[in-house]
Amino acid sequence: MTGLRRLATLLLAALALLIGVTACATRPHSQTTAPADDPASAFPVKVELPGQPPVTLPQQPKRIISLSPTATETLFAIGAGDQVIAVDQLSNYPVEATRSKKKVASAFEADAASLAANEPDLVIAPDSAAELAKGLEAADVPTLLTPAAANLDETYRQIEVLGQATGHTQQATELVNRTRAEIDEIVRKTPKPAEPLTYYHEISPDFYTATSASFVGNVYSLFGMHNIADPAETSFPQLSEEHILQANPDLIFLADTKCCQVTSAAVGARPGWGTLDAVRDGLVVELDDDVASRWGPRVTEMVRAIADGITKAQQR
Repeated sequence: MTGLRRLATLLLAALALLIGVTACATRPHSQTTAPADDPASAFPVKVELPGQPPVTLPQQPKRIISLSPTATETLFAIGAGDQVIAVDQLSNYPVEATRSKKKVASAFEADAASLAANEPDLVIAPDSAAELAKGLEAADVPTLLTPAAANLDETYRQIEVLGQATGHTQQATELVNRTRAEIDEIVRKTPKPAEPLTYYHEISPDFYTATSASFVGNVYSLFGMHNIADPAETSFPQLSEEHILQANPDLIFLADTKCCQVTSAAVGARPGWGTLDAVRDGLVVELDDDVASRWGPRVTEMVRAIADGITKAQQR
């Protein structure tokens, strides 16, 4: 591409700056044209997630930009970290992504022209970045949009799709098999209470939470737990403090320890909360916000934290 043609392309890309916000949590689907035992032989490859345009990659991408923290974790977990040249500002794990990769704006703030200037051969972004993807398409940059997973099966399929898109199909399959096996073992070894335990999952100190219809709620459901937020009409409702106190959950899980510095001690100091069984019995579990809000390879840590809480409750 000549300098003039490249400038024209970037100017066209700059017209697509508005990032649409959509919500899609459907089951992924992918297609490949060759096995990936030899990464080079797996290309060209066509990958596709439901509701999103298919992406065709003529050869294995060597300059990937990830605008999704979950995708970033997955790329490094399947051995594609060396192909990543830049990550968004919210990608804070693993440490290699934070120390050795260029930082770019999040998908909600990035513009196509500035991203294309990095000469990526693949951009991975949340499905809410549809307008950004259009701008990158004008700059001839393949963009894979990744919807939020609604359950573990969708997590596994998304890992597999990222493996196919990067030439790491075998590593992705191994990660899925290992994760599935570890989660199955954790659930199997966790004591089964005589009656289902109830729980409250806190996303923020103003009592936003997640129901069983969310990804994290689906993870809790592996243990047959009852979510006190399930009567709500949305997946991420804001509960009243009165509702929480009346529900008196057996377990409280805090997913706002990093963002808002909420601790089990702080919860116990809230007016009226000292009477809750979970507080009195020491069953307030502090989670890592990032692990609790992402659907990538660290989901096993979330499953283990829930299992530990249930085990502790059974010992009371």
